[in-house]
Amino acid sequence: MTEIQIGQAKRARRAYSFDDIAIVPSRRTRDPEEVSIDWQIDAYRFSLPVLAAPMDSVMSPATAIALGRHGGLGVLNLEGLWTRYDDPSDLLAEVAELEGIDATARMQEIYTEPVRPELIAERLREVREAGVTVAGSLSPQRTKEFAKVVVDAGVDMFVIRGTTVSAEHVSSQAEPLNLKEFIYELDVPVIVGGCATHQAALHLMRTGAAGVLVGFGGGAAHTTRTVLGVAVPMASAVADVAAARRDYLDESGGRYVHVIADGSIGKSGDLAKAIACGADAVMVGSPFARATDAPGHGFHWGAEAHHEALPRGQRVKLDQVGSLEEILFGPSRVADGTMNLIGALRRSMATTGYTDLKEFQRVEVVVE
Repeated sequence: MTEIQIGQAKRARRAYSFDDIAIVPSRRTRDPEEVSIDWQIDAYRFSLPVLAAPMDSVMSPATAIALGRHGGLGVLNLEGLWTRYDDPSDLLAEVAELEGIDATARMQEIYTEPVRPELIAERLREVREAGVTVAGSLSPQRTKEFAKVVVDAGVDMFVIRGTTVSAEHVSSQAEPLNLKEFIYELDVPVIVGGCATHQAALHLMRTGAAGVLVGFGGGAAHTTRTVLGVAVPMASAVADVAAARRDYLDESGGRYVHVIADGSIGKSGDLAKAIACGADAVMVGSPFARATDAPGHGFHWGAEAHHEALPRGQRVKLDQVGSLEEILFGPSRVADGTMNLIGALRRSMATTGYTDLKEFQRVEVVVE
């Protein structure tokens, strides 16, 4: 790969965001109704290649159930307000009313309430009783503390999600989470991330993870690039991690690890481009936060926004465009890609002549 000289002492490679690329039509087209977007990870099959990001503005037990019934996977934030308070509805409404610099300080205060193990079990039980696949997310820092509670509660899929997650975290202050040992001892599939490079992804795949989240600093509510100076454009990140999946498939003798794009999926075209770059599925945040039935009341934020020492995110205002069902399946009343995500994905695949997701990963793309 060609490198660019930044100065005499530093060189860099060129990387591309989803906005930098476009999908190229082929010689064949199909009817959108003939396209299959089914996705299977481990023993769990979904009719949509879509996971909802474990963020309090996006997922409540009710919205996780709704997405599950629509064919996707809702992932609950097990360190969020729903596991800190019996009923956080009033607090979610308050967060939506906060203004200016007071918002971050008040959110930090709200999130000082400790996570309660009994509420973790209760929220997961609520989703399980609805008859949909149960998924919950913990940060790497809290995984060992609450993992037994989560597994005992009957979670189907365990997500370990952080701004960045490595298989070789080094700390002189505390014993780090041994991902390989932890995943080996669990009886449920684990999705872990984020990561953004071939090498980091390969190391995570070697831990036994069923899926790897790709993304770092690219979400709509992130300010990681501004605060830490760290970010990786998503088109290049997904393509690099897809290459790691291919290399690990050869290395392991046939073990397939799913690549899940997690970041910069703001419009329906980004969803299609993520799969075109090699993703098996996408984790969606801000598009679902636009739903009129989302818990964030038209605002969107992640765990980084209320970090007690160094917030690396912000609470952002989004236009509410329709219900969760309308955002997924339409009909769309806008032409900006914020509604009917699934219809757009089907049409993109049909326009380029592909019938399933694995085929669509081979579609030609160009740099604009």
